[in-house]
Amino acid sequence: ATHFAFQENEIKLLTAEIERLKNFGCLGVSPNLEGLRDENAKLKYRLNFLKKSLQEERSKSTKSMININSCLQEIFGAAIQAAYPDLENPPLVVTPSQQPKFGDYQCNSAMGISQILLKTREQKVIPREIAEKIVKNIPANECIEKVEIAGPGFINVHLRKDFVSKQLSSLLINGVQPPAIGKRKKVVVDFSSPNIAKEMHVGHLRSTIIGESMCRLFEFAGYDVLRLNHLGDWGTQFGMLIAHLQDKFPDYLTVSPPIGDLQAFYKESKRRFDTEEEFKKRAYQCVVLLQSKNPDFIKAWNLICDVSRREFQKIYNCLDITIIERGESFYHEMMKDIVKEFEDKGFVQVDDGRKVVFVPGFPVPLTIVKSDGGYTYDTSDLAALKHRLCEEKGDILIYVVDSGQSVHFQTVFAAGQMIGWYDPKVTRVAHAAFGVVLGEDKKKFKTRSGDTVRLIDLLEEGLKRAMDKLKDKERDKVLTPEELKAAQTSVAFGCIKYADLSHNRLNDYVFSFDKMLDDRGNTAAYLLYAFTRIRAIARLANIDEQMLRKAAREEVLVLDHEKEWKLGKCILRFPEILQKILEDLLLHTLCDYLYELATTFTEFYDSCYCVEKDRQTGQIVKVNMWRLLLCEATATVMAKGFDILGIKPVQRM
Repeated sequence: ATHFAFQENEIKLLTAEIERLKNFGCLGVSPNLEGLRDENAKLKYRLNFLKKSLQEERSKSTKSMININSCLQEIFGAAIQAAYPDLENPPLVVTPSQQPKFGDYQCNSAMGISQILLKTREQKVIPREIAEKIVKNIPANECIEKVEIAGPGFINVHLRKDFVSKQLSSLLINGVQPPAIGKRKKVVVDFSSPNIAKEMHVGHLRSTIIGESMCRLFEFAGYDVLRLNHLGDWGTQFGMLIAHLQDKFPDYLTVSPPIGDLQAFYKESKRRFDTEEEFKKRAYQCVVLLQSKNPDFIKAWNLICDVSRREFQKIYNCLDITIIERGESFYHEMMKDIVKEFEDKGFVQVDDGRKVVFVPGFPVPLTIVKSDGGYTYDTSDLAALKHRLCEEKGDILIYVVDSGQSVHFQTVFAAGQMIGWYDPKVTRVAHAAFGVVLGEDKKKFKTRSGDTVRLIDLLEEGLKRAMDKLKDKERDKVLTPEELKAAQTSVAFGCIKYADLSHNRLNDYVFSFDKMLDDRGNTAAYLLYAFTRIRAIARLANIDEQMLRKAAREEVLVLDHEKEWKLGKCILRFPEILQKILEDLLLHTLCDYLYELATTFTEFYDSCYCVEKDRQTGQIVKVNMWRLLLCEATATVMAKGFDILGIKPVQRM
């Protein structure tokens, strides 16, 4: 609104200036009429450009879903400013009401303002008086029906039914469009990041799923997103792998080596490295030759990396992950300059042959050069940070890495600030940390033999269990083979993703196929089933998409029944849920919302007939189209929520 007002004001000023120049020219006062015409033409061009851009933005904004909470914050912010113009940064607290008797939203700012007045001015004003003053200054708006002051000073807000109905109609006509974000910012997300020559295991599951979902959310919100896979594809381990490759497949330069099991290949080379002194010396020589870019050794390195890439891609295909590979090797050439930059600015100390950087507030320094002259994870992470800030021009950087790396990343980010690469007030650099995956015994998730669970085995087990569940429900008797296969993959991978995303990422979570495949409670199985049921309502009433689109333009959504009203408001909370996640990066909020939306829909459907049938014949006697539109709006929001979570619903289940 402020942006539009600014542009409209500029249009008024430009129009007035054009009129002034016209008069100026007509009076014949100007000695340089040609210059005057040029100035006039420039102003007219600027005016037309502004009018056009304002129309485009207005058109886009009318199609966007409105964040009702943000609207109410603007309204109450203006009211508080008018009531207390001298108060700096007054608290602005607007939340959805937990009970219908307290209205639809509540503004709870009066209590906070009372405390501020007491502390800063020694004025004792009861919150209820403050609330009354705020209410008197509420500006004219299209969304509030009435406000009531309750208790010590809570302001209960009741929304206008026609406003909610209009927003739902807009959603049905335009689809789920995110609120405009202003300047399009660039977001760099670092996630997944397995190590070459090691198989992806259950520990990589969380980073991969959480990172993908964050990318989808920022993309939906209109950001320019760069998805990066910071592979562990460089370092001393490649010396032993290449030495072992030379021994096992001496003709590897001319014949592609048939490395079937890279994990076994890695274990063999590690055993030799630990037990054979001569092999260990050769492995170190191989590292030196690799880092000096010897062509034969680069080819050996690429062969090993390619085997890993193929295995990683199988998992990414299963989980529908899109990611660009940019491993540690990408930053190798930059590390020398990083060390020089820290040295030139006087931040480097030598400690027992190592070059270290102490960052204020962090007891453990960053080691940027080892005593043997090699670089470390600290060096590569600093190089990656600088490249993402200075070359990629990232406005927001997110690292989706486990909580065990928290101190490391805090130190690296602080070093980036210390050397002047970014200002945290301008650029957001965040570590989206997450807990570990536990088995049902509440210990780290392992196989029965104590090994780490391979991710590919976990996904295959998920597919098997999903099919067993569908057959238990006799779905194989009513679905075609293609529909059954689609339902199997939707349930298997959807449940694995949702089980992770529905938990607060900061906490550890217990991995349980039985719980995640349960079709009761807050699970993907329940939500996917609820979604297919909602989509089927219009189909069973013989109402197709074209008829629904026509009805959305012509029908008024009646929200007279309390369950219709509750569902309508719940649907429209979607933008504020997404806004919260963009701020705190906690995706379980979206899962909680989708579960609340599904259960609110069930309440509505149990109380409000959408399609009325003759009890004897089963023939449809009446279709309540506005209620079918509420079904459609619910399904549309659920589908977008699923898409952000990376879950693929099916039409028949």
